[in-house]
Amino acid sequence: MVRLAGTMARQRTPEGPAPAPVVQRLRIRYARRGRLRFSSARDFSRALERALRRAEVPMAFSAGFHPHPRISYAGGAPMGVESEAEYLEIAVAERVDPQAVRATLDDALPTGLDILEVVEAGPGSLADRLEASVWQVALPGLPAGELAASLGRFLDQESVLVTRVLKTGPRDVDVRAAVVQARPDSGGGGADADPYAILTLVVRHTTPAVRPDDVLAALRSVTGLVPPRPPRVTRLAQGPLEAGNGSVTDPLATDKDAAGP
Repeated sequence: MVRLAGTMARQRTPEGPAPAPVVQRLRIRYARRGRLRFSSARDFSRALERALRRAEVPMAFSAGFHPHPRISYAGGAPMGVESEAEYLEIAVAERVDPQAVRATLDDALPTGLDILEVVEAGPGSLADRLEASVWQVALPGLPAGELAASLGRFLDQESVLVTRVLKTGPRDVDVRAAVVQARPDSGGGGADADPYAILTLVVRHTTPAVRPDDVLAALRSVTGLVPPRPPRVTRLAQGPLEAGNGSVTDPLATDKDAAGP
């Protein structure tokens, strides 16, 4: 048996004062538009932290040897997708005016990352409120009638599996079970314009998440539909799912009600 020399090292503790306590939490809705839709989650987190410093938001920090600002991200859209409904929560060490934070933080971020709402957080988890998303998929070059016919066949199915490659390996995902609503529309212009279809989806949040590209893969599997040009995807909303009508409501509504007029 090999005997270890000496005694077990004591657990080190950081020197200096403890971080300031959290006195307020803010929930933020922001948009990711234009070329900034290609920013990764890491790119955005870096841009946000720089903007918080420039805006002089009094952030609360974690304890430990490497303190970091207390930021919680929820339900982020995949890279390459535009969104009008991204959410995060920050913790601050001093009470602030949410509307002042919205203005100064929006000014500090690059164009294309736009702060739309800031509210004081009420009780409960923001992530738990994000039950479904509304997606708009623009399909240039595809006639709306062709999309409608394919979509009807897809919706008639009880189950449509699509294979996703995850970190743990390939996994079959039931895309049909996650689609709450799907509606085809025409986005074309005049008679000489290219045919242009728009697919609007309400998709329940699942694990793993079903994304618009999964829905397009399911349409291809069931009906052979292949859009002639790359789609442009925008998340219009995400929040609580109304079981009765399949609509998606505002996840910050409870916080706004708690704040009062």
